[in-house]
Amino acid sequence: MRIRNNPNAKVELLNCDKFLETRKDLQRILDQNKDKKIYIEIGMGKGEFISQMAHDNPNDIFIGIELSVSVLALAVKKILRYELAHNIHLKNLYLMSFDASKIMEYFEVHQVEKIYLNFSDPWPKKKHIKRRLTHENFLKEYKRVLKEKGIIEFKTDNRLLFEYSLVSMQNFGMKFLEVYLDLHSTDIPNVVTEYETKFSSKGPIYKLVAQI
Repeated sequence: MRIRNNPNAKVELLNCDKFLETRKDLQRILDQNKDKKIYIEIGMGKGEFISQMAHDNPNDIFIGIELSVSVLALAVKKILRYELAHNIHLKNLYLMSFDASKIMEYFEVHQVEKIYLNFSDPWPKKKHIKRRLTHENFLKEYKRVLKEKGIIEFKTDNRLLFEYSLVSMQNFGMKFLEVYLDLHSTDIPNVVTEYETKFSSKGPIYKLVAQI
């Protein structure tokens, strides 16, 4: 789903108190919340999922990561509307923009409780396989920032990406705690993304929960 480039996106983000531009900004927040668990969503899109998670878990810290500043600026507007609609201020929700391959440049070793990967770009061409967020190269970085026995939750509507991710994680030595081939046919709790709401009618949603 393409988002039109917003030339003012960076300025809009810098005017948002939820946006953390640098590692120093991030560590300042985390130092202030050392007793709280940290959850991150990589590829947060327009922010519906992480807003709901932050709302439901006010005692934890949630950090949404999105490479596209235009998408992130749009997410800020949607998050502000979410807060207005619920008459709240999500003080535990923060946003960042950087490539997931550089995650160790921002987080410390064993600092993160759980990583959410929701409807990541499938990168279907073989030449782009290393760009998939469940490729071994990314899993190595996740393992460094996640706590011992940390968790990755992954959802997608792309069967080929799901099958690839199962194999990739298994080869990496991860332990599968939950695997669903049709998530919406179950009664397990599920916080939906905007993408999920729009496209789940077109086919099954796949989900796995794995321990690193």
